[in-house]
Amino acid sequence: MPADERFAVRRESARARVPRPLTDAPAPVGVSLPPGLALRGRLTTGARRPETPRASGRGGSGSRTPGPGRGGGPRRAYERARRAWDRPLTAYYVILGSSLLITVLGLVMVYSASMIKALDISKPSTYFFGKQFLAAVIGGALMLIAARMPVKLHRGLAYPILMVTVFLMVLVQVPGIGMSVNGNQNWLYLGGPFQLQPSEFGKLALILWGADLLARKQDKRLLTQWKHMLVPLVPVAFMLLGLIMLGGDMGTAIILTAILFGLLWLAGAPTRLFAGVLGFAAVLAFLLIRTSPNRMSRLACMGVSEPDPEGGCWQAAHGIYALASGGWFGSGLGASVEKWGQLPEPHTDFIFAITGEELGLAGTLSVLALFAALGYAGIRVAGRTEDPFVRYAAGGVTTWITAQAVINIGAVLGLLPIAGVPLPLFSYGGSALLPTMFAVGLMITFAREDPAAKAALAMRKPGVRWKTMRRRVKKRPSGER
Repeated sequence: MPADERFAVRRESARARVPRPLTDAPAPVGVSLPPGLALRGRLTTGARRPETPRASGRGGSGSRTPGPGRGGGPRRAYERARRAWDRPLTAYYVILGSSLLITVLGLVMVYSASMIKALDISKPSTYFFGKQFLAAVIGGALMLIAARMPVKLHRGLAYPILMVTVFLMVLVQVPGIGMSVNGNQNWLYLGGPFQLQPSEFGKLALILWGADLLARKQDKRLLTQWKHMLVPLVPVAFMLLGLIMLGGDMGTAIILTAILFGLLWLAGAPTRLFAGVLGFAAVLAFLLIRTSPNRMSRLACMGVSEPDPEGGCWQAAHGIYALASGGWFGSGLGASVEKWGQLPEPHTDFIFAITGEELGLAGTLSVLALFAALGYAGIRVAGRTEDPFVRYAAGGVTTWITAQAVINIGAVLGLLPIAGVPLPLFSYGGSALLPTMFAVGLMITFAREDPAAKAALAMRKPGVRWKTMRRRVKKRPSGER
């Protein structure tokens, strides 16, 4: 066989052994494919792969479609926000930031709302602000201490805090020791201008003690029995409620009841058991309201827009007036009209109305957004932990703050009866501010105890170099920076 024929046979056999191209489609018109381009990207198995259009140059019509997070626009912003919200330390920052912002804004509004009241009782205009600022400083120290305490120490303090609180609440009812303020016998005189309301600390005591009790019973698998779920949690809660109601403080009793229901809900109480306890509490509340003319008058003031000719519902009506006159952005700080003697308790129970008058709808929505963020962060901490004590305690604190904020704001808006409870971290009152800030420090501790948060915080130690941190962040873009 001639040499040229042998070469042709070898060439044909070599072509037969080469795998076929991924596609048999002809090349685009006007585009010349370089030699061997059809052989690129072949699979060893010979499977076909869908082709992606290629651009003939930069900015051509066949440019690569940007994936999630690569392009601009709302999708990229959404992806960034989602990744930022999923970071391990998000709950920690939200709890710390929102609580501090609420407290600082509350100090500003306490000063603005209380200056006329202070002058009316022949005190300096900064009288109530000075007391609230001192309480905020002490509360900040308590929050810092609580945030640095380990979870085991918090559990160890549950029983001592409960016993001290019960002792102080009993001491309030002793004649000559307890004080009556606005018709409620729930105060202890500490000397000078300072007073203490022990029932405010009863909320924190019930949360810590109830969380420790339920956590220990869950470890022993006893919460499947209804008697272990109710006893001794419900009797102790009713004892605290009885001591509070002896002084006539219905508002604090409602918050304590909400905390009890929150703990039972987190413990997984059956629907029949939960409904039974709720029904009993509703009947008891109805009897307490029905037998008190003062509470009946508060219930009758829901939704009113004008006070009656005899002066009833004066506070509820003027709270609506303050909110209605604020407009979109308010009349400005210090420019409220209702605080000049028209609206009772402008710096305590109805400080939200003065906020709406001076800061407008924008100010009130900002306060609502801060409370919503704090509540959501608390739910996130309670939902992501594997420690039962942390779950019950975080859920109890979240129930306490959100329920009290809803009751206070609902009363100002005329949607709920006036219960006489302050707005957490915002209204004037050191007895309410101190345990609430300690509870916020408790939540910060729980947020830091999350394993992912611990790892993110460990990367911030001085021994870790910044370049090393940047490399780790690049490898894990969803991690904490």
